[in-house]
Amino acid sequence: MSSRAMMERDRASAALGMVVQRDEPGLAVVSMLVRDDMTNGFAITHGGLVFALADTAFAIACNEDESVTVAAGADITFLASTRAGQTLTATARRVVRSGRTGLYDVSVVADDGTAVAEFRGRSISTRREPPATG
Repeated sequence: MSSRAMMERDRASAALGMVVQRDEPGLAVVSMLVRDDMTNGFAITHGGLVFALADTAFAIACNEDESVTVAAGADITFLASTRAGQTLTATARRVVRSGRTGLYDVSVVADDGTAVAEFRGRSISTRREPPATG
C-alpha cells in the first residue's frame, strides 16, 4: 500500500488541514496551519494536535512498501508552544528498519524556525490487507 493511497483515505488529517509536502520511502514532510479551534484553554496549540501532525508524518514515512504499517508506540517531547495562525511542519525520518519493525524520528518546527516538538515513533508492519479503494 502506498502512503499516497493511505493519505487519500485519511479523513482525520484532511479535517485538520494537513498538507503533505514530501513523501519518500523513510522520509515525509507534512504541514498544518493552526486554526483558532486547534487551541486549548491557554490559547496555545493543543498538544494532541501537535502529536497528530507528527504522527501523520511518521505514518507516511513508515508506510514505504505494500505492507500495512502502524504505530507500535510513540513518545513526544514538547519544546515550545505555538498559537493560531502559525504553520507547523513535521519532518519524519527513518532511523532504522529491521524485519517488521522500525524506528522513526519526527521534528516539528513552527514557521519562524522554532523547534516545537520531538517525536519518536516505533512501527510494526502487519499482515493486514489495505482497505479497498473506492
